[in-house]
Amino acid sequence: MLSSARWWLALALLATPAWAEGDAARGRAIVTTRQKGLCLLCHSGPFPEERFQGNLAPSLAGAGRRWDAAALRARLTDSQGLNPDSIMPSYGVANSLRDVAPAFRGKPILTEAEIEDVVAFLLTLTADE
Repeated sequence: MLSSARWWLALALLATPAWAEGDAARGRAIVTTRQKGLCLLCHSGPFPEERFQGNLAPSLAGAGRRWDAAALRARLTDSQGLNPDSIMPSYGVANSLRDVAPAFRGKPILTEAEIEDVVAFLLTLTADE
């Protein structure tokens, strides 16, 4: 069961305004870069140019077919709120990080705009590898 704060967060995510549309090209850069999203440490996907991809989490191939924008947004923003046992970090929750450098304390891993960019990109992944 979601706590009261996480319930309101979930409602806010579902009510993201239509103008908050992300940019798929920027989202692809976040997913594939080793400096920002680090998604490919755990996930694999249709990224032949990336030699080293993870196998701890589901493949991102077909993500846009398996989940809608709201579900992807919720998973990215607060994955541990959806599944407390998840090893995926909550990219949009500012207080979810532990043992981090002072410059990163109290800040989410990704901004709201970056999360929207990643959602826009993942929605383009509709085919299996």
